[in-house]
Amino acid sequence: METSLSVIATIMVGVLIWWPLQNLVLAVFAWRSPQRPRSVRRTPDPVPFWIVIPALNEERVIANTVRNALATGTRYTPVRVVVVDDASDDATPHILAGIRDPRLHVLRRELPIARQGKGEGLNTAYRYILEIARREGTVEQTIVGIVDGDGRCSEGMLDEIAELMAEKNVGAVQCRVRIHNRHKTLALLQDLEFGAIADSAQSLRDLVGSVGLGGNGQFTRLSVLARFHPGPWSACLVEDLELGLRLHLAGIRVRYTKSAWVTQQGLTDVKRLLRQRTRWAQGNLQCFRHLRKLTTSRFVSGLGLTDFLIYLLSPWLTVPMSLLLVGLVAASAIALVTGSTLGGLVATVDTLPTSAAMLVGLAMLPSLLWGLVYWVRLRDENILRCLFAGLLYPWFLALGIIATWRALFRLMSGRNGWAKTERLTEDGQATPPIPPMPPMPVPMAAPVRLPLPRPTAPPVTVDPSVTQPIPAAALAAAEPTRPVPHPLAETEPTQRLERV
Repeated sequence: METSLSVIATIMVGVLIWWPLQNLVLAVFAWRSPQRPRSVRRTPDPVPFWIVIPALNEERVIANTVRNALATGTRYTPVRVVVVDDASDDATPHILAGIRDPRLHVLRRELPIARQGKGEGLNTAYRYILEIARREGTVEQTIVGIVDGDGRCSEGMLDEIAELMAEKNVGAVQCRVRIHNRHKTLALLQDLEFGAIADSAQSLRDLVGSVGLGGNGQFTRLSVLARFHPGPWSACLVEDLELGLRLHLAGIRVRYTKSAWVTQQGLTDVKRLLRQRTRWAQGNLQCFRHLRKLTTSRFVSGLGLTDFLIYLLSPWLTVPMSLLLVGLVAASAIALVTGSTLGGLVATVDTLPTSAAMLVGLAMLPSLLWGLVYWVRLRDENILRCLFAGLLYPWFLALGIIATWRALFRLMSGRNGWAKTERLTEDGQATPPIPPMPPMPVPMAAPVRLPLPRPTAPPVTVDPSVTQPIPAAALAAAEPTRPVPHPLAETEPTQRLERV
């Protein structure tokens, strides 16, 4: 019995020491900027970019996202945008049809092949881009970026990506992620997590060779994606993270930049945040299957493998460690009532308040440290808000523990389906008005054509005050449009609508 208690006590002491030590090391890397390529000259030729925006019922944000993505292009980094409309049944198709830009391509996926996960939508866009790049002879030069439906790219982002990818051994780059509605407390905590803590972790990974890809702001060479043809992205719930692992296993270098970033909406209610984090945790649990290959890969360094072990094993260790923590709290309560130290596992009644204060201090000090780092490094929030976010961050982590428990139960029960997180209306802006239905361009030939389902339901009365989806008949009634010149093609229509 005494041996068991001694082991438990040793584990708990180790955890208490590891938590502040890990955060202290990470905080140092908040000041590290990833090195830029040395003695590498950028070619004077333009670097073609495609930005892929997966969209499912994004009527509240899609117009601003598309316009922002189109505005990122420069003469040196011409950009085209592909929106994968995954059978949206709100005003998303209607809004997209009103954006008249020759660089915008809309891929409309229809049920039943639609809504099979974000990875399948991205694979559809990849195959479409690959077909065009092959015709143009630009497969080796083309870079494909992923921006979520609520994403906003920073100015000069594509120039930064092109500079990092001037090194031929760099196959992918992950940008920094920020939260743009951080005036809300819960969103502020997410910005602290992404803008400070995850940023420091990625800066460290850039040094040891274990940078992870995220679902927003990832850029990959088209030629690298083609190595995983026909589907670079899998059905994993964190298809972005898994793609990054597969790149590392293939010996492809992944870089991180904090000089270019993408902002996204933060969730502002606990229920939706818990659902999102449960999906992420379940996806991380799924990625555990790559651990054996990582441990035997000749492309993964020792330090990189250590980092992979930490973030692939952490979700599995969260459950037993949380049980130990609950057990320690219960033992302390028993000791307080009975006066027993339970064989030395907990402090005596006289020293229990001091021990409890030390425990709280060890838990809170790293969070306050991150609040200070957040304020010093970013300088876009006042110090009181940053320290307040630091004080709340342990409770935010507790939400992650609950999410991991839920994810484990879902994984064990074989439940992998997920409903998409609903977007918020843009702060300070009204939902973009629905433009008049424009004439649609003639669809291009597609690699795979599936017949559109014919509506069989009887006519219904339409309430003009309610947003209506575009009828399939209206989408099918295509009219030709006048071609508009494009830097990488002789002619291109004003907008391309493709049904896949």
